[in-house]
Amino acid sequence: MDKILILAGGYSNEREISLITAKSVIHELKKNKKYKLLQIEPDGSFVKKLRKFKPNLVLNLLHGRYGEDGYIQSVLESEKVKYSHSGVLSSSLAIDKELSKKIFIKNNILTPPYIKFSFKNNIDIKNIIKRIDKNLQFPVVLKPINEGSSVGVSICNKKNFISCLMKLEKFRDILIEKYIPGREIQAAILGKKKLGIIELKPKRKFYDYKAKYSTSAKTEHIIPVNLSLRNFNKINSIAMKAHRLLKCRGVSRSDFRFYKNKFYLLELNTQPGMTSLSLVPEIASYKNISFIKLIEEIMRDAAINK
Repeated sequence: MDKILILAGGYSNEREISLITAKSVIHELKKNKKYKLLQIEPDGSFVKKLRKFKPNLVLNLLHGRYGEDGYIQSVLESEKVKYSHSGVLSSSLAIDKELSKKIFIKNNILTPPYIKFSFKNNIDIKNIIKRIDKNLQFPVVLKPINEGSSVGVSICNKKNFISCLMKLEKFRDILIEKYIPGREIQAAILGKKKLGIIELKPKRKFYDYKAKYSTSAKTEHIIPVNLSLRNFNKINSIAMKAHRLLKCRGVSRSDFRFYKNKFYLLELNTQPGMTSLSLVPEIASYKNISFIKLIEEIMRDAAINK
């Protein structure tokens, strides 16, 4: 019997999504009697429980900071236990939107231009607006540098820029990014395979946290995506290139804007959600990969990697 430790919850702004993901995954795994499951939190007694349970594998279902930024991965590495999804370096690079952008730019992957802003420095609003006018132009997208699930993300024009910016003061470091209009398309990679793509049409202004996880937001999911074969292959190839550049393992999901026949890579997520509203399971389902098969494929990838 395979002993699988489910790591969920945590301390990030995405705690609830992590717990919902764990509930969905455990529901599927319980259908197979060969798994002995234990769900725990990454709290002060985490390592003690890990050592006592002695799992064959840790299924890391944490989201956000301390869960997909390399922190918990470094703990699992020190305990010499195999775990799902990307490793320490890949996780820390992907969640840092500035570092990952620099890697994408260096390797000729198109991504929206940006300015980094830090609340640690003296705030000169006039200078920031001047730099935006010169280098980006309004509207812009504001986002915390190291959060996931579109936490804290907003689209701002010059009139509401200051109020948008000040709402993000608790995050300290902010990315101010040129707003790219167009279609929202996301691509998933599973191991060494191009899993597929899905298009999103949010009823809200963009695919923010509420659009992702609220049933009332009513985001339309479109699959298959209406693209030429050339563009279909192109977006999958860019997603695979990004996955390899960051040396990701298991599953990743890359978020794009498609505008004027160009794909702009917004960011790469090393631990995409696995809830009933999540995109990777939906893409897999379209490829006739059931939810349980998807989970087991992620676990198989973890078992052969270290």
